[in-house]
Order: sequence, then structure tokens, then C-alpha cells
Amino acid sequence: MGSVSGVGLGLRREMVNDFCTEGVPDGIDFLEVAPENWMRVNPRLARQFRELTERHPFVCHGLSLSIGAPAPLDLDFVRQLKAFLDAHQIEVYSEHLSYCSGNAHLYDLMPIPFTEEAVAHVAERVRVVQSILERPLVLENVSYYAAPGARMDELTFINAVLQQADCELLLDVNNIYVNSVNHRYDARTFLAGLPTDRIRYLHLAGHYQEAPDLIVDTHGAAVVDPVWQLLEEAYAIHGVHPTLLERDFNLPPMAELMTELEGIAAHQLAAAERRASA
Repeated sequence: MGSVSGVGLGLRREMVNDFCTEGVPDGIDFLEVAPENWMRVNPRLARQFRELTERHPFVCHGLSLSIGAPAPLDLDFVRQLKAFLDAHQIEVYSEHLSYCSGNAHLYDLMPIPFTEEAVAHVAERVRVVQSILERPLVLENVSYYAAPGARMDELTFINAVLQQADCELLLDVNNIYVNSVNHRYDARTFLAGLPTDRIRYLHLAGHYQEAPDLIVDTHGAAVVDPVWQLLEEAYAIHGVHPTLLERDFNLPPMAELMTELEGIAAHQLAAAERRASA
């Protein structure tokens, strides 16, 4: 199934049996998976996944494309990815604007130097990926904790990559908040500087407050009030876009997740009503 709208949730394997037997709860309009976790699974899981993708809209959010790495692109992986996306009729594929491999896979997302050379390098690789996938690549603004070799700021870098690569943006609201605290910039100003016409969908997540001036992006906690407020700002500035709740660890009962999803839906409705009456 193609386009997505409304409110989404990251699908975890713990949810699959219930979703297949009892149905996806009302209030979840689309689901997201990391394709690496589903391209090679046992036959039972493969059947269940097919059952879900035939009934519900999905997006894919990748983990290992490593779009900013100095190492060559893994073109075999990209071709396998295209076959997977085509097989399940998934039109939206997003990845992190970062890298996770050098000579071997690194189990974390590393920051790309904010330089003109890096912009050109990433843009060229994005164009190759898009030509193979026959889809836009949707790049996510990431959280980072150091900016080695930077010769421009993060916002300028993101905009330059989107423009030169002619790709789309996965706007992660929590990552903007995390970076604004860790790197001491104004989150709303950053948000307003992103290009509305390139936004495909949004991510919302929780984090861990390590210290007053240090936040670690974990996707393992409830969304905090300042991030909810920033989501409201995002809708006010850029309009209402499909928005997905990320919860990767410390999964609470589904009822708690549904409360957060209902919060997203309420913010979307309020923002749409404000725009209609403006």
C-alpha cells in the first residue's frame, strides 16, 4: 500500500501476533519497520508480515545504508531493498543523514562532517540510491554529540544535502529538541529553517536526560512536554504531516502507546482546525 497519513507506530516483533490475530488497533493509521529486520525472517514471520502489509500502509526506516560513509555504497543491499519494497508495495523509504560503516559496521550513527565536500559526497550517493530504488530517499535529521571538522552549521548542511540530492526529509522532532539542548541553539528557529516542501513525514520519540545540558536520544521513554510543544510548532510552521511514534526499548503496554498516539492525533486535529479558521 502506497501513501501514508495520520498517525503511525513503529512495529516491533512483540506486537506481530496480536496485530495479526486481533487486528491493528484503531488509531494507528500506518506502521514503520526497519527493512533489515524483515528482509530475511523465518517463514512464519514472513507470512505474518505479508498479512500486515496487505492490509495496512507501511513505511520503511533503514539502519544500515550508511549514506554518508567514505566506504562504497553496498549496491547489492540497495537492490535487495528495492525488491523488498516492491514486493510489499512500500513507497516510502527513509534513512539517517549519518553513517554507520567504515571498513566494518559500526553499531551507532556517526555524524557526517558539516562541509561542502560532505554535501557533494552524500548528494551523489543519494542520487545513486534513488535511481536504483525508483523512489525518493527520505533523509532524517539525526541527533549527534560532536561535530568534528564542521565548516557550516547543521541546518545549512541539511538544507544543502536536500537541495543538491533532490531528496526528501524525515523531520525528527525529538532530535531537534535533543540537539538544541546539547548544542545550545533555538529549536524553533531551527525548525522554521527546514524546507516545508521536502517534508515527507515526522518522527516523535522520548529520550534520556543524562544531565541538565546533556540528553541522550534513546527512543526508550515517553515523549516529554517540550517535545510535544515542538510538535505543535512543527504543525504550525509546516502544516500537518503524517507523524510516527518511535518506541524501540522499554516497550510499555499497548494502552500507554495508544495514549501517546491519541496525543499526536489531537495535535493534528487542533492544528488543522487552527489553519482552517486562520
